[in-house]
Amino acid sequence: MDDEPITERRAVTGPLVFGYLRHTTGGANRLTALTGCLAEYCRRHELTLCGVFTDREPAVAIRSPAFVGLLDALDLPDTYGTVIPALGHLGPRPVAAERKRRIAATGARLITVRSTRPTASDAPSVRLQHQGDI
Repeated sequence: MDDEPITERRAVTGPLVFGYLRHTTGGANRLTALTGCLAEYCRRHELTLCGVFTDREPAVAIRSPAFVGLLDALDLPDTYGTVIPALGHLGPRPVAAERKRRIAATGARLITVRSTRPTASDAPSVRLQHQGDI
């Protein structure tokens, strides 16, 4: 009989993702918490977090060192996407819009941990009635 563990007990590599943070305020504890948030999200969703790029300056330019590094990483083979805590980490709206466009141009997915869109689970449940039930 084979002594190898069954599939569910083997370490399986999920899709490869890279994190991106904009950390301009707060201390080391906040940065640790944000990084932990990304790691936990990836763990729960079976994604492999390969690294986290962090900008420490306000996002006034689209091509910051960390963002350029992220784009380079997204061009690596087998990279699935990037994960961010919230859309605000991409910067102010004009900067964020261009950064989203550049991420999409790599073919990678942009995964947001906290979405601003309501999901089906956020909606109140509604009981549908047929005409004959009234």
